[in-house]
Amino acid sequence: MAVSHFTVGMAGHIDHGKTSLTKALTNIDTDRLKEEKERNISIEPGYAPLMLTEDMTVSIVDVPGHERFIRQMIAGVAGIDVVVLVIAADEGVMPQTREHLDILSLLHIQKGLIALTKITKVDEEFLALVKEDVQEQVKGTFLENAPVVGVDSLTKEGLDDLKREMIALLSEVEQRDTSGPFRLPIDQVFTVHGQGTVVRGTVYEGEVKEGDSLLLLPQQVKVKARQIQTHHQAVHVGQAGERIAINIGGLTKEKISRGDVLVSSESYYTSKTIDVSLQIPSKLQYEVKQRSPVRVHLGTAEVDGKIVFFDRNELGGAKDIVCQLRLDEPVVVKRGDRFIIRRPSPVETIGGGAVIEPVGEKYRFGKETTEMLERKRKGTPKERAIDVLTSTIAISDKELFTLIGLEQSEGEQLIEEAIEEGKFVRIGKFLTLTKTVTTILEELAEELHDYHKQFPMREGKQKAELVQMFSKHLPKEFIEQVLQRGEQMLIVKKKGPYYALEDFDPHLPKSWEKRVESVVANIKKQGVQVDPFLDELRNAQIPEELYEDILHFYTRSSVLVKLDSSYYIHQHTLDTVITSLSTAYPEFFTIQNAKEVLQVSRKYLVPILEMLDNHQWTDRNEGVRTWKKSLNR
Repeated sequence: MAVSHFTVGMAGHIDHGKTSLTKALTNIDTDRLKEEKERNISIEPGYAPLMLTEDMTVSIVDVPGHERFIRQMIAGVAGIDVVVLVIAADEGVMPQTREHLDILSLLHIQKGLIALTKITKVDEEFLALVKEDVQEQVKGTFLENAPVVGVDSLTKEGLDDLKREMIALLSEVEQRDTSGPFRLPIDQVFTVHGQGTVVRGTVYEGEVKEGDSLLLLPQQVKVKARQIQTHHQAVHVGQAGERIAINIGGLTKEKISRGDVLVSSESYYTSKTIDVSLQIPSKLQYEVKQRSPVRVHLGTAEVDGKIVFFDRNELGGAKDIVCQLRLDEPVVVKRGDRFIIRRPSPVETIGGGAVIEPVGEKYRFGKETTEMLERKRKGTPKERAIDVLTSTIAISDKELFTLIGLEQSEGEQLIEEAIEEGKFVRIGKFLTLTKTVTTILEELAEELHDYHKQFPMREGKQKAELVQMFSKHLPKEFIEQVLQRGEQMLIVKKKGPYYALEDFDPHLPKSWEKRVESVVANIKKQGVQVDPFLDELRNAQIPEELYEDILHFYTRSSVLVKLDSSYYIHQHTLDTVITSLSTAYPEFFTIQNAKEVLQVSRKYLVPILEMLDNHQWTDRNEGVRTWKKSLNR
């Protein structure tokens, strides 16, 4: 039987009975710290398992209610599926009740119920008045039509009703995606003697198996999931929606903090500049001005930064805007992630919302920027994907899904449709826009055209130079794949380490063609006893910067053959030498035999014979050279 895993948050004002209710449901006291026991208040989120049915398990998160521990409260509820808003029947809705409700709404929690605790402390008439007041207070929120259940944690009255409502509510909640990359925002780090470092958190997405390799962000440190537990029970797999602990070993707990994230792939981004959609739920006590310091709560992370507006210098009475958060430290983020921002001093919840662009840039102040951000916020997944590929150029499928906030199945369908429409193209392991590849190939063709014009005698430009030219902004592997695509499309051709335009052939520059050909003709005429080739070029008044290319052009095309650093003979001369020697001495010969046949001095004879050895025409052994190659030319 497949078991569904959910996380339920207990939220509400201090001393309204969240911890007692959690204990009544689970028989676990979530106040574990010494100071929590002494002060009788929750300081850190507490966690307890609850088996509602055979196929439905719940991790209950008991979040602190005191205003001084709002940051812990936010970290606790960041990964919940539904909330139980706890209100004491003898006190009713209090300030922290309202702030918790605002925060839950901003975090886009969409389902929940209301538990009226301590009902044995009031009579039925007063309880009815409290219920009426609570329903009035939650009008216009996601709890407007939520069930209201009266309970008493000491007598256990109403607990069965509460469980039934929780089961009904969770039956409507869609299971979290376990097919995509694994993500676990860390909220607790500790050391187990003899085991090493252990981290805890609620699995946001995907699943992790014992032995899996993981990446700790933002540190970019590779770790291994050595052991996994859920509520102190060893398991082999941890899934989305579950509360788990992972023994990662290899790192001391001092190197890990709440807010760090464990992921299974490199498709998640760390960023210090985030484009966001910001909602402000109620009137603020203090104005928020351009670049005001803010404290950002995202997942379990809490980071200071500044808020940047692009259409105003202060928030004013705005309730819904697009803006940017520039953080002091990197956070792990993807599109659609929810966040809360608070003023550090005087402390106040400003608002919250959703991430539009995980990796933002510095934009100009003005209407153009806000319109661009609005397009990103409201755009279809395909439009958002095009925006991402326009700026990022080349990206993996998983990276794209992360940036535009799509689950894997939805993303794969989007890509398939876009490829069929001709908008996207796959280059190796990368996804990119078709027009991007066209642009790169056009730039490549233009670069090679200019190169051929400047160096017409060369075979082409080295592949490494072309890759380096584009890889300042693009992955090297991607550029190599684009070059291969250019070959398939007959735009470019490859010969050895060089690339050239498909219709290009190396040739002499027209302005020097006759003089160079005259020099080569003279070398042919001189036979074996040639003058130094560079002297010949110099005498013909050919520019010195062309010498090296001329030499390569003629040796590469086998018109000239190098004897040594100064002397080159014509291929016709070499053919004559081989024919003369092999005719006179068809099997082997000595240096004296060669001198008799060729009638040249040692100055030319020795380089010629060594060249025959180097080209493996002959094999020298104690002064005797034996023919190695077939002489049928």
